[in-house]
Amino acid sequence: MLTILSKAFRGLVLPLLFILSPSIGMNLAFAEPAQPKLAIILNSADASVSLIDMNTRQVMKTVPVGKEPHHLMMTPDQKILMVANAAGNDVVLMDPVSGEITGRIPHIIDPYQVGYSPNHKWFVANGNRLNRVDVYAADGSNLTLAKSLKLGRTPSHVAFTSDSKIAFVTLQDSNEVAAIDLESQTVLWKMHSGKTPAGVWMTPGDQYLLIGLTGEDNVQVIDWKSQKEVKRIQTGKGAHNFRPLGDKKHVFVSNRVASSITLLNMQTLEKEGEITGLPAGPDDMEITPDGKTMWVTFRFAKKVGVIDLTTMKLTTVIPVGRSPHGVFFYPRAAWE
Repeated sequence: MLTILSKAFRGLVLPLLFILSPSIGMNLAFAEPAQPKLAIILNSADASVSLIDMNTRQVMKTVPVGKEPHHLMMTPDQKILMVANAAGNDVVLMDPVSGEITGRIPHIIDPYQVGYSPNHKWFVANGNRLNRVDVYAADGSNLTLAKSLKLGRTPSHVAFTSDSKIAFVTLQDSNEVAAIDLESQTVLWKMHSGKTPAGVWMTPGDQYLLIGLTGEDNVQVIDWKSQKEVKRIQTGKGAHNFRPLGDKKHVFVSNRVASSITLLNMQTLEKEGEITGLPAGPDDMEITPDGKTMWVTFRFAKKVGVIDLTTMKLTTVIPVGRSPHGVFFYPRAAWE
């Protein structure tokens, strides 16, 4: 059964859609932002991407890209979509609007999760399979390996400080979180986490790290400056990945095993709501720029779903390839 969030949260979504005019006592609609037309879904086990018409909710085309495409990243100029092929040891470049493949960066070894530092100077690729983290000096999509680091077993996700000085990496099978100094490419520290840490998210103001504990049923809150756990927030079994709502206050957490998605308040560090009864294995999430709709990949169900954020209800399920992981469309809601 789908649990609907409180009226208080629904009130957060509505201000994105309407402005109240006190002088005439009526709602005036915001100018609608440009809406995306094409959703790109990474089918990790099929070495392909599904291109979905977002209006008809139909798969238009399936395109081979390379072995094990798991995660993706826009270039800093927001013109090129980078699809990281972990077992293919390369990065495919795509047009984010048409889905057309425009190029390929070879010899990027085992790029499972990737990310640019906020200043766009560094590109980090976590080698989940080969237990390595590669730090590249970046000039757009031109990448030069600066250093390869061995940190622990199964590097997973990455987050950065806003000043681009530190990258944080979760180590799934070592049950640790590591901090890397990007300028020197050295390990600042490692600390114990809960079981199987995966998604990692920095709260506003660089205050806390949130760690999705896929081997447990909660999110670990870490004061990264003192390397201490602050608290655990109960979410659901298999807490895995994060997607902020875009209001600098709320973030969603996908719970792979519980087949649910939890809403957290990043200011109070409390749970505010939950969507349950979803298809198996909710993982990556993306939100339309108007804040009305969230798309979610269901890795174990070979499907992608569409959730209406004004009602918090799953409205559409679309069959795709095997083990769908990353999801992307452009434009999209802010990642904050």
